[in-house]
Amino acid sequence: RLYQSPFEMPDCAGESETRTLHLVGDFSAPAEFFVTLGVFSFLYTMAALVLYLRFHSLYGENKKLPMADFCVTVCFTFFWLVAAAAWGKGLTDVKAATRPASLIASMGVCQEEEVVCTTGTTPAMGLANISVVR
Repeated sequence: RLYQSPFEMPDCAGESETRTLHLVGDFSAPAEFFVTLGVFSFLYTMAALVLYLRFHSLYGENKKLPMADFCVTVCFTFFWLVAAAAWGKGLTDVKAATRPASLIASMGVCQEEEVVCTTGTTPAMGLANISVVR
């Protein structure tokens, strides 16, 4: 939810005055889908462990239960792949929206001829990149 992140920029009208701008974009849906799927996967894994350990005889006697377990596992695997791809795309969109050159281009004060705007530092995205790889 980048629109909730304000930042200050100088205003041309006065030397010390600043304007508050907000970033553009809401890329929270892929991250929420990824986290929700992770929580549901964890809960299903705990339930399956209880079934395997506590009700082992029921799991061994009923032939439909292992097939149902297999189908649910395949579904979780597919959705995990989709969630990882969605989170990767969401991260790419966040990087594009917060790129220093994009932010400078959106500032009106930087569009004037006599004004030179430069970026301070490039944000570190290493941990965010690792979150997609995991």
